[in-house]
Amino acid sequence: MNDTFKGFLRNDGKVGVRNHIAIIPSVFCSAKVAERIAYQVPGCVYFRHPVGCSQVGEDLEITAKTLISIGKNPNFAGVVVVGLGCERFSSYELAEGIAPANKMLETVVIQKEGDSLAAIQKGSRIAREMQQIASRQVREEVPVSELMIGLNCGGSDMTSGLIANPALGHASDRLVKNGGTSLLSEITELLGTEEILARRAVNAEVSNDILETVRRTEEKLFRQTQQSSNIERTHLISKGNYDGGLSSVVEKSLGSMKKSGKASFSGVVSYGEQPKSKGLYLLDSPGHDGEVSTGQVAAGAQMILFPTGRGTPTGFPGVPVIKITGNPNTYERMKENIDINAGEVLLGNKTLEEMGEGIYQEIIEVASGKQVKAEILGHDEQFCVTRLP
Repeated sequence: MNDTFKGFLRNDGKVGVRNHIAIIPSVFCSAKVAERIAYQVPGCVYFRHPVGCSQVGEDLEITAKTLISIGKNPNFAGVVVVGLGCERFSSYELAEGIAPANKMLETVVIQKEGDSLAAIQKGSRIAREMQQIASRQVREEVPVSELMIGLNCGGSDMTSGLIANPALGHASDRLVKNGGTSLLSEITELLGTEEILARRAVNAEVSNDILETVRRTEEKLFRQTQQSSNIERTHLISKGNYDGGLSSVVEKSLGSMKKSGKASFSGVVSYGEQPKSKGLYLLDSPGHDGEVSTGQVAAGAQMILFPTGRGTPTGFPGVPVIKITGNPNTYERMKENIDINAGEVLLGNKTLEEMGEGIYQEIIEVASGKQVKAEILGHDEQFCVTRLP
């Protein structure tokens, strides 16, 4: 079996599976200019967001950490930071945070350039020059220990916890065993499993961190549901989950945790930060698909593995999102969006272990350049920086 992939070596020692130029606005006011720059130059991706100003304290700090860490992700050969000029989280602070990654990096400030058209013109020229340099870089063979994957899911049904998630867990175990890194998240969808997860910790400190992370989420959810004036807003799983055969958040959680396989947890990672070593980690984040994927990419994940029983088309800018379903009917309906039909297990055509091995090999192929369906169709909806209430 192949345990290497072909990726792009970066100056900071990391390896990218894509070679894009990222156009990152430091504030929502500069998002349209960033978008126009990206549209002018093929090979660029941009990160529209509604944050960067009128935030205070830890809420703003999480925004800063997340945008900086996105810029550091090894899938991006270069970054053009686009600012307005008067925002609270300045474009220069964002660029300074990205600088230690030692990649191509420039800043465009709209107020400094004079207007949108001037900023677009300058940013497009810079992005074009970066893209020309990046286009000359070739992939090199490296071990899978250089890979970090994010484990996410959305639109779950009963087949998710029975088939797709356990098969992905097998692939995650294979990666971790070979020295790679895997990130389990969606804490709101792990409620009730914390004792099980804590028993898989490498030591007592990590075990306590896991328990404390889930406890904080439970307390937050309790406050939010008590404050709701609409009983329909207090449900912890979606209507689609119910329709797909899930009865409660605990049943969903028991299936959701299976994405992490059986490996030991090496630690807990805060949102916007990165693991200090390789292995399996729990990433502290809400259950919102976009906020989860964004936190995982900020942590350094070069790709996302995404089981979905009900089906979803979404993707992430510059980061491949491999869609997996355990429901063969969903696969037939959404062939153009879903990459792997784990429903072959339900039909008796493959075992869970065989499907898990197939997912592992797909990870390697995608890391080596194979495009996933979300990339081909241009889906990039999952970028979403989390906010503190």
